[in-house]
Amino acid sequence: MGGRGWYNARMIEPENLDARSVTAAVPPPAGIGEKLLPFLITAVVLVLDQWSKNLVETRIPLYSYWAPIPALENIFRITHTANTGAVFGLFQGTGMFFAGLAVVVAGAIVYINLTLPGRQWLLRLALGLQLGGALGNLIDRLRQGHVTDFIDVGPWYIFNLADMAIVGGVILFAMLLLREAREQPDGTVATPSAHEAGDSQDIGDELKQVARVEVPDGMSPISQTPEQAGR
Repeated sequence: MGGRGWYNARMIEPENLDARSVTAAVPPPAGIGEKLLPFLITAVVLVLDQWSKNLVETRIPLYSYWAPIPALENIFRITHTANTGAVFGLFQGTGMFFAGLAVVVAGAIVYINLTLPGRQWLLRLALGLQLGGALGNLIDRLRQGHVTDFIDVGPWYIFNLADMAIVGGVILFAMLLLREAREQPDGTVATPSAHEAGDSQDIGDELKQVARVEVPDGMSPISQTPEQAGR
């Protein structure tokens, strides 16, 4: 072809393509406010938990109950019980084991909080709830050898505010994990934005130009698609 290129002179060069990063942006480091959030949540949980337990221990005899709403006595009442097991009264007689486990869990939560990157507010909220609940029940075990439970709802196990904080933190943590799993590239089909769709159309036009075959002078040029050119 007399030294002329097989393709049209308008080739796709790297600089003609839209330069988009293929790696995720590195999250910023956490500020002091973010790192303090779990400890603030922990303090709130501890104050409410220990205050409510003190009211029950000083005003309701052990294994007695008080029905704040007499008409709903069979559904909701305050029952003072001593729990030597785990959350919701499970595994009775293993209190010291769970005391040691609470210390390990508390240390792990503190470490995770201090090493997490920034913009993890909900995760830190979950960590604060779990830490507050674990320490609230740990204080009971060290103070009196058992945990004070008093929230008696229907046929469910009797529990306390610390148990509620632990379960709430676990549920929030699980929801965050599920949300992150759905956002993974291999877990969902991404829907392109209008800007990305326009960029894709531009690149498609460029590819069509690449496939335009140049022929010697005197012949009509034939535009071919990439599929036709490969035949």
